[in-house]
Amino acid sequence: MKRYRMVAYLGGAAAARTGDEMSGPALLLAGLAATGSAATGSALLSGITLSAALGGPVFGAMLDRSARPGRLLAGAVAAYAAALLAVLLGLGRVPLPLVVATAVLGGLLGPALAGGWTSQLPRVVASEALPRANALDALTYNAAGLAGPALAGLVALLAGPAAGVVASLALILLALPAAWALPGRPAATPDGPASSVLADLASGFVAIGSTRPLARATLTSVVSYVGVGMLVACTPLLGEEAWGSSHAGTFLLTALAAASLTANALLARRPELLRPDATVLASTLVLAAALLLAATAAPVPLAAAMVVAGAGAGPQLTALFAVRHREAPERLRGQVFTTGASLKITGYAVGAGLGGPLATWSLPGALLVAAGCEVLAAAGYLACTAPSRPADGPSHGPPDGAPPTPAPERRHP
Repeated sequence: MKRYRMVAYLGGAAAARTGDEMSGPALLLAGLAATGSAATGSALLSGITLSAALGGPVFGAMLDRSARPGRLLAGAVAAYAAALLAVLLGLGRVPLPLVVATAVLGGLLGPALAGGWTSQLPRVVASEALPRANALDALTYNAAGLAGPALAGLVALLAGPAAGVVASLALILLALPAAWALPGRPAATPDGPASSVLADLASGFVAIGSTRPLARATLTSVVSYVGVGMLVACTPLLGEEAWGSSHAGTFLLTALAAASLTANALLARRPELLRPDATVLASTLVLAAALLLAATAAPVPLAAAMVVAGAGAGPQLTALFAVRHREAPERLRGQVFTTGASLKITGYAVGAGLGGPLATWSLPGALLVAAGCEVLAAAGYLACTAPSRPADGPSHGPPDGAPPTPAPERRHP
């Protein structure tokens, strides 16, 4: 039964996340086709991305209060798909501000497909199987990042930009049965929490900030993703600089995603190799080295840099999930994951927003700044580790560098 649940979980997660990754490029193409302006697609993408920073904590708090979180997750998945459909139908027919507002509302539910889904993993698998399941879950993110944009371009080429949006929401809807079937909370968990949603929100942020390994991993990943966002924004110019075509930048992103996928596939096969706390730091330093190599903008070093970046980004995600699974209080698990997802999305959006203007000023300079973000992230990790050394061991998890074995009292995104 557990094995069947895990297969259904992974299938639903992969479908939802691939549809989500597909929706961004599809909206860009649909906006351009409907209005003739690239600014339209950019506004839609910004709206659906940035609003996730606000929606994540609130949705996580609701998820933690729900006796059947899978049902709530299924509702969020359906509403997200409905928002995409409304945006598509509104393009060219209703005023653009209303269409963008619809995208913003849909984006509030974006973290449901990421952290919200991952937070339910401990209820799907036995505690001893969690390290491998965690790596497989991270693998769905990498696969979605690789397949989503490619599918958006392929469907748009074969059937038109609008078909790309339809295909993305269809993939998201395929995840509905798996979300609906997710296990409920244990019977021993109180059904009616006495605290308010606002109090739960405050508790969630306190839990992230006061648990040293959790705060350290969250800070490191958010700052690191500022650098990743800058790298992604630079890829069109990198493609033009190295190979004479901005379209070559998409192949750089493909190389990054493929390397991430390969690294996490190895961790899924050999989960005992992962030391979550140490991996968060090591992978961030690997990303810094990759960005320094990419700053050369020479074809061979650049291609190698993207592979190295993927080899860092993939394990970083798996390690981050392992730390969250290990450290998140059971009653705040959903909020820890969705808030973490929102913060990472925000960091990525900030980096992407800064990367474009910086790359226009100086492409190597932009990549050096991105590498500096990774170094800053690593420094933040060390700063959170250095003080109070005797108390540094997590109260409900193994010490730094230990395998991601969940604490007995927790059973454990």
